[in-house]
Amino acid sequence: MSDRVRTTLAGLELPNPVLTASGCGGTGRELAQFFDLGRLGAFVTTSVMPQARAGRPTPRVTETPSGLLTAMGLPGPGIETFLERDLPWLIEQEVRTIVSVAGNSVEEYGDLARRLRHVPGVAAIEVNIACPNVEDRGRMFAWHPAAAAAAVRAVRAGARPGLPVFAKLAPDVTDIVTIALACVDAGADGLTLINTLEGMAIDPRTLRPALTGVSGGLSGPAVRPVAVRCVYQVHAALPSTPIIGVGGVATGLDALEFILAGASAVAVGTALFHNPAAGPRVLRELEEALVTRRIGRLSDAVGLAHKPAGYVPPQVRPQEPEKEMS
Repeated sequence: MSDRVRTTLAGLELPNPVLTASGCGGTGRELAQFFDLGRLGAFVTTSVMPQARAGRPTPRVTETPSGLLTAMGLPGPGIETFLERDLPWLIEQEVRTIVSVAGNSVEEYGDLARRLRHVPGVAAIEVNIACPNVEDRGRMFAWHPAAAAAAVRAVRAGARPGLPVFAKLAPDVTDIVTIALACVDAGADGLTLINTLEGMAIDPRTLRPALTGVSGGLSGPAVRPVAVRCVYQVHAALPSTPIIGVGGVATGLDALEFILAGASAVAVGTALFHNPAAGPRVLRELEEALVTRRIGRLSDAVGLAHKPAGYVPPQVRPQEPEKEMS
């Protein structure tokens, strides 16, 4: 792998910008059957919560045109088992690990960060704020600037100093830039855009909602235009804040689109259910796309779509016109 695709996220040096999306790579063991996880820029864990959770009853997944609709309910073993079983395995495999955390109160977010404070092998924390806030009548933290900021502030206070903290934002808001600004002001070192879009499907056979939870999170290629728009808007407002772009990344050109919009890394999620080895393929295709466009370094492409027409990055040179054969 060449240095062309190296990237930096709030001081976290990564050999490449391709990550897994939280909740889509299991514990890591599932994907490790298909490729060396060390080939990824980093592995993002399923959101860890204080206690073990079984999640919602089935059916909790249904296919939609160009995507998946899921209402999993954040199933997982809880922080104790994660620290005893899952994180040590990832460390043993020398996998760069970003731990996603989720809670139902500000206190829970802070407690999770404190539990991770002195644990080796944690490269960064991603704060999943798309959770119901029991302190605010069950409304999601991600819907309100003050609530989102409170969760991020609690994690920043509890986390190890210098450890990058990323806030993962939901797109179902009036103005995602306002939420992003609140999270950065609260101490987020970077942002992950986006979480799933809320959607719903009705089964024409049963004439009832397809999911037991009625509505769920829409992911996959169908949400990519929304995700790219969010990345573009937030990068325009916060050009120095690193962004991880998520939402329908299935090819190297999808990844390049996010990078041009302002992301410094991308996360592959739904595509893993179709092809568990999609991450390395996306990385290979992205590097080929950079070479084809004569872009010397990934960093030269970050936010390039914001530049005026005709702008040529330092390491990009116009191709010489082909000479006619005599």
